Amino acid sequence: MEIFHLRYFLAVAENLSFSRAARQLHMATSPLSQRIRDLERELGTTLLARDSHHVELTEAGRQLLPHAREVVHRFDDIPWRMRQAAEVPHPTVYVGVAPGLHSRIRDRLVALERECARSHRIQRWPANTDDLVRSVLRGELAMALVHLPVHASALRIVEVTREPLGAVLPKAEFGAHSSVSLSELTEYSYIVPAEGTVPVYFEQLERRLDRAGIKKRIHLNTGDYSAISELVANGSAFSISMLDPESGMRKYRTDEQVVLPFEDFSPALSTGLVWRADRGEEGCDLQKPVEIAQKVLPDS
Repeated sequence: MEIFHLRYFLAVAENLSFSRAARQLHMATSPLSQRIRDLERELGTTLLARDSHHVELTEAGRQLLPHAREVVHRFDDIPWRMRQAAEVPHPTVYVGVAPGLHSRIRDRLVALERECARSHRIQRWPANTDDLVRSVLRGELAMALVHLPVHASALRIVEVTREPLGAVLPKAEFGAHSSVSLSELTEYSYIVPAEGTVPVYFEQLERRLDRAGIKKRIHLNTGDYSAISELVANGSAFSISMLDPESGMRKYRTDEQVVLPFEDFSPALSTGLVWRADRGEEGCDLQKPVEIAQKVLPDS
């Protein structure tokens, strides 16, 4: 048994999904499933009951879960505990930042840096949500601003803001509209961003579009958001993005697009502050910066 076997088991156990866990681990589903089978074979018991639609922990899996979590956390703690032992009087706190954060959240990050200046040095670390969550769990980052939902029981999560989403549409075809219904988009192609570049929530949105009869898809293989703008400008395609013109995504908008609210549903993307529960408790190394972050970053 290797540490990665327990790490893989934790990912599947907390997501109750092999595909979501594989994405979180940046690997394919098939080798992940094989590693879980190897672990079950070594332990001589079935840890996960799975079929084509569901994954559930068996009793043995439930018994293993807290032990696996403790072992992995202790292993992941080694680097930051060594850094802490050699840290200068003003230790560096690395805060992960997901793409597309609203400008008001970025302004509050500056306030966080200012309020923590006497005791800690705040440094930002950009990455996508899956990478940030993994880095927080491993202790590589102190905390992170990520797009919700996040499935990790070892983390504390506080919602920071909730942004309404709208349809990004070609101006030539929708410039006179003030809103759009899903029924108006059934002949349009939905632009699916490259895997790993958008939050899990967008998987839910895509299922909602499918139920509404929007079946056509354009799948991107690049993480360049400007590519979406170009495809929308071509006509007959749309994407979904933040509705607020002050959103951090505004830099990718062009004069050839409009962003309209939906008439028949109200999607919204939540951004949350996450940190390891055991590092933010009283007497732990992140207690003070976590307390300040909870005060400074949320909308209310």
